[in-house]
Amino acid sequence: MTDLSTSAEALPTAQDLDDRAGYDPAFLGPAVPMPATGSPVPTVLLHYTHYSLLFRPDRRFAAVTAHALDGARLFSLDRDDDWNLDPRLAAELQAGPAVYVRNDLDRGHLVRRASVSWGRDRAEAQRANVDSFYYTNAAPQAARFNQGKDLWLGLEDYLHEHAATFDRKLVVLAGPVLEDGDPPYRGIRIPLRFWKVAAFVQDGALAATGYLLDQTPLVDDLDAALAGAAAAGEAPPLGPFRTFQVPIADIAAVAGVVLDQLVPVDRMGAAATGEAPPPGQANTGWLQLSSLGDVRL
Repeated sequence: MTDLSTSAEALPTAQDLDDRAGYDPAFLGPAVPMPATGSPVPTVLLHYTHYSLLFRPDRRFAAVTAHALDGARLFSLDRDDDWNLDPRLAAELQAGPAVYVRNDLDRGHLVRRASVSWGRDRAEAQRANVDSFYYTNAAPQAARFNQGKDLWLGLEDYLHEHAATFDRKLVVLAGPVLEDGDPPYRGIRIPLRFWKVAAFVQDGALAATGYLLDQTPLVDDLDAALAGAAAAGEAPPLGPFRTFQVPIADIAAVAGVVLDQLVPVDRMGAAATGEAPPPGQANTGWLQLSSLGDVRL
């Protein structure tokens, strides 16, 4: 059950976030711009400490996030789970506390708290830590003790250790796959898949790898299972996390985001199809990961 306890501290204001610089496209040296969406649907650009996101009010979630990770300046900070609505957006445009009460849904960070908790000093790292707990940076994910969750969460730790040739720096672009057929629940539609692309410098040149998380329930009749939950007003059944390393060109097709700069530097080496299979299915050439040692760099 998700803890929805509220903080006794004053709620943040829009003025509190005025000085947030957000994601730096030049962080790695070679420029890695924040991806655009391939859709005409309006988005709102929001900046936080070390990350930025493109928010889709029609879905009440971010479509794209971009953050920088400086592994040489990380701090180990306590997690307080004090989530807030972003005061720069109307509350009704955000998937807030009501989505997560009385169910087993987790508020899954799109930008990992631990990945942005870095800085020149502890105060900067703590500001980034706090900034990661806005509902604009969350999406519903399967329960906390989900099989396979450690693998998905551990990808960034694993990759930044392999970026040591450039001061252990990493750029991560990520988001949910927002599809019209996502199952409805409490006025939102819950994404069944999430994507992540990590960019880094390897042998003096820009490199990148891409990943897809699928939490589609593994049932014989998916449509019936989702329809039954919707009719009962219940959260849709979600399956164990299945993490795939995927050609970046396929992520662009599945998620509807523009990743043209990173497609040519993809380290996976598998042929891209440029096709978008439905949730629960995978393209030929996608590599399902059973451990971090399976990652192709």
